Amino acid sequence: MNRRDMLKKSAKMMLVTSALAQANIIKLDKKKATNASATEKKAPKIVVVGGGWSGLGFAKHIKSFVPNSEVTLVERRDYFVSCPMSNEWLVNLVDLDFLTHSYIDASVNNNYTYIQAEAVDVDKKRNILKTTKGDLEYDYLVFSVGIEYDYEVWTHGDKKLENRLSREYPAAFIHGSEHITLKEKIKNFKSGNFVMTVPSGNYRCLAAPYERACLVADYFIKNKIDAKVILLDANNKIQIKADGFESVFNGIYKNHIEYMVNAQITNFDLDKKIVSTEFDDIHFEDASFYPNVKAPYLLEKLKMTKKTSFNRVEADINQYTYKVKKMDNIYVCGDARPMGFSKSGNTAFSEGVNLARMVADEIEGKKPKWVSPVTTCFSILRTKPERCISLYTEYEYDKNGGMLFKNHLTNEAWKTNGLGDEKVAYEWATGMYASMFT
Repeated sequence: MNRRDMLKKSAKMMLVTSALAQANIIKLDKKKATNASATEKKAPKIVVVGGGWSGLGFAKHIKSFVPNSEVTLVERRDYFVSCPMSNEWLVNLVDLDFLTHSYIDASVNNNYTYIQAEAVDVDKKRNILKTTKGDLEYDYLVFSVGIEYDYEVWTHGDKKLENRLSREYPAAFIHGSEHITLKEKIKNFKSGNFVMTVPSGNYRCLAAPYERACLVADYFIKNKIDAKVILLDANNKIQIKADGFESVFNGIYKNHIEYMVNAQITNFDLDKKIVSTEFDDIHFEDASFYPNVKAPYLLEKLKMTKKTSFNRVEADINQYTYKVKKMDNIYVCGDARPMGFSKSGNTAFSEGVNLARMVADEIEGKKPKWVSPVTTCFSILRTKPERCISLYTEYEYDKNGGMLFKNHLTNEAWKTNGLGDEKVAYEWATGMYASMFT
């Protein structure tokens, strides 16, 4: 077997390993939960707030593990649009239909209830979730509410500046109209500097800002636009798949991406279109500023957050059980949690599956066991020919509760690994969407 074939095989094994790990968890625990449900007298009421990757993973699998449960998904959007693979949509590699899916279909296919509403409060003593569509009783409540942007390190409370940054130069790492705005910016860009940023802390999808810089630069090259992407990284190095990204920055994008480390922005002059770091003043024609992230305000309002070493505000939970501190039946999973796992789609989905198994164990009177989430990540670096790098990792805790990487595998030889030719990223996404919606 030659090196090219070995690299292809390792990438495929990453997919297979991830799928088998999740399938084995589902198969074993579904059997246990089905047997237990036969003697269950009361149907437990389980409510999950948030229809992202972790919320969808949890809702589907808790219903599978505890078939007699009454499961309700509360989500304010009326349809799902994926952030993973949205970089590819920005540069026309996939269409919007590829990213868009129906919450109604997901709930019907997996036998739970979907309510389009927004959670506004919790009566913890009476076990009632208050929503914009009325009150919901629960025995178990799961918040899978993702992240919000945290502009504080830039704006220091200046709401006028924050509003201008979010409206005029949106980050587009939380799905919404900002993705459409950014796509139009890229499409209509004429020439000059297009500034992007990488935040500090544990932000959503560590690889995504680097991948986006590559794909936007690739788009400018293919469309013969005289432009340069300036990527300002608040960190002192590339945060993930560094060999792959560094080699492509210094290779095919040597004249099209200017990558700056330790480039925390200290001042914005949006009228003159200049941003300043400790070392440089950078003029730009257009930009997309990705700030730090934090747990959503709802969790702050409910007094379920804390400050962490990663971000200013994250959920205050037991890292082994996902339970909110001092709460026996309220959980947080997905990107709002404080652990250092990747804030990415595959990680969040597997975390939702694992939490569903743990809650099922609680219902059965068994002691839940923590299982590592799984991060599988593909980054497309260029098109025609398409080139891609990948990562697979699991996690564990040391004896002091510190997070460690386990079974960590990357494939960063983008020139020869064949991942782009085989469209592995699209296959992964198609499989994950099927896991959530069918």
